[in-house]
Amino acid sequence: MTTDPAAAPDWEKRFRAPRVSLPDWAEDAPDRSLFVSNATGTYELYAWDRASGRQRQVTDRPNGTTDGVLTPDGETVWWFSDTDGDEFGVWMRQPFGGGEDEPAAPGLAPSYPAGLAIGRDGSAVIGRSTDEDGTTVHLVRAPGAEPVEIYRHRESAGVGDLSHDGTLIALEHTEHGDAMHSALRVVRPDGSTVAELDDTEGGTKELGLSVLGFAPVAGDTRLLVGHQRRGRWEPMIWDPVAGTETPLPIDLPGDVGAEWYPDGSALLVEHEFEARSELWRYEPGAAAPVRVETPAGTVSGATARPDGTVEYLWSSAAQPPVVRSTSGAVVLDPPGAKAPPSVAVEDAWVEGPGGRIHALVQKPATGEGPFPTVFEIHGGPTWHDSDAFASGPAAWVDHGFAVVRVNYRGSTGYGRAWTDALKHRVGLIELEDIAAVREWSVASGLADPERLVLAGGSWGGYLTLLGLGTQPDAWALGLAAVPVADYVTAYHDEMEALKAMDRTLLGGTPEEVPERFTASSPLTYVDAVRAPVYISAGVNDPRCPIRQVENYVDRLAARGAVHEVYRYDAGHGSLVVEERIKQVRLELEFALKHLGGGPVQGA
Repeated sequence: MTTDPAAAPDWEKRFRAPRVSLPDWAEDAPDRSLFVSNATGTYELYAWDRASGRQRQVTDRPNGTTDGVLTPDGETVWWFSDTDGDEFGVWMRQPFGGGEDEPAAPGLAPSYPAGLAIGRDGSAVIGRSTDEDGTTVHLVRAPGAEPVEIYRHRESAGVGDLSHDGTLIALEHTEHGDAMHSALRVVRPDGSTVAELDDTEGGTKELGLSVLGFAPVAGDTRLLVGHQRRGRWEPMIWDPVAGTETPLPIDLPGDVGAEWYPDGSALLVEHEFEARSELWRYEPGAAAPVRVETPAGTVSGATARPDGTVEYLWSSAAQPPVVRSTSGAVVLDPPGAKAPPSVAVEDAWVEGPGGRIHALVQKPATGEGPFPTVFEIHGGPTWHDSDAFASGPAAWVDHGFAVVRVNYRGSTGYGRAWTDALKHRVGLIELEDIAAVREWSVASGLADPERLVLAGGSWGGYLTLLGLGTQPDAWALGLAAVPVADYVTAYHDEMEALKAMDRTLLGGTPEEVPERFTASSPLTYVDAVRAPVYISAGVNDPRCPIRQVENYVDRLAARGAVHEVYRYDAGHGSLVVEERIKQVRLELEFALKHLGGGPVQGA
């Protein structure tokens, strides 16, 4: 292992390079911002006073902190305190300028978070999720006041937003039982309903809605919402008080999101299409949006400032992330060594059983194929890989591997039908698409068929274990991080919101549709696995709990299958930089040991 950071290999430097998130700013004090950084080696929250330039670390915990919100006046930071990454905890408060932490809502017991909205009058709307109660939403009228419950339901729900004057609360809910497609309800602070918007027609129609935010203007009751009525995500304006809906002529391919400019006069439109993203400005009533110029690649977040400039977090597969402004300035540039660049991504389109599949390919800068190839499968499943900087894939490229990332059916960014195709034959559908891209990679001369690695984390880890068992002749090696391994046990042990998602994906509980859970569980096929398997798991993981991983590992061990397991003291992944480097190094060592090749760089 390299001890001198300056002499470390590029793949380690990419993880250690200081990074920052897109700064959030207080609505009524825009010079006060909150961001996340790994500057200390662990991802934590930082307060930034733009007027003075002072930056201050807000949180300092062994396993890191990333969930935080500024109050509208910028006086207070709220942050979520769990235990070692288990995601079960309470909201804490700390003065922006520094001071002691205190419970933000002392009357609420620990829970999984389900949204938070903070009012200008000191009130807060707090969403909670527990196995016992399902989802509850509580109003805290002032700091330290007794919480008042204003919503309760067994199915998953969450707080969307609070209007500028605090008189309207937008909730997303799935009372109809479809956790993939939310309906909306706007209520008063006393819990009484103002209006409903439900495109699912009681769960009989697969169309979702999402809260994008109330207009940031006093007395304005307009709510920006996302809808899927035209086969993709796009915004419209709904006034729940007036009962009006205003479609917007933003005819861009792919998925479209938006947020308000601070004065409510325009929308900042975020457009995702074919693994890239771009920004637009739209003024309600205009014929079309106007492009906000950004470089080619991925915008991971954007916000419009009071002066009309736009700040955004940008990267590409080749270039590391940076927070930029449309003024041309770099907004927040952390001190320290910059991350070394990687290689650009190439697009591949492959015909599959459900339509054209988009894959992103990175190849070593030197040498000719076929290469040993890692199929790095994204999690979610409702997510997608994009042309964005990623230290993990770059590490494989540095070691002579090609990397292929597949936006299988179930991925976002390719229309509602592509995402919603993931039903009932869960896992098996995605693997059909991965198999089609695998065949293309071999036929095209990119991939060495004897050195194909199936890898991924979370849902990608699940697909890795399922693929090793259902396609045992296709893969030379498997690397599964925080995976679903035993679907039935995972269902019973996971957080309630994920139970709801699994019921939607599979059409019921393990007791109601046992054959579907059996068909989609890696444990069903564990005895067919031939390739060496490496598994890493967080012992506090509420999403892919440790007991079901142990069940799978026990079955591997019982028949003497080649495998290694690494357990670490955190939750669904780690926020500690050196821990993440260690995990990637262990994966590299396992792959090179079994596939052949030189030593891990820097080891």
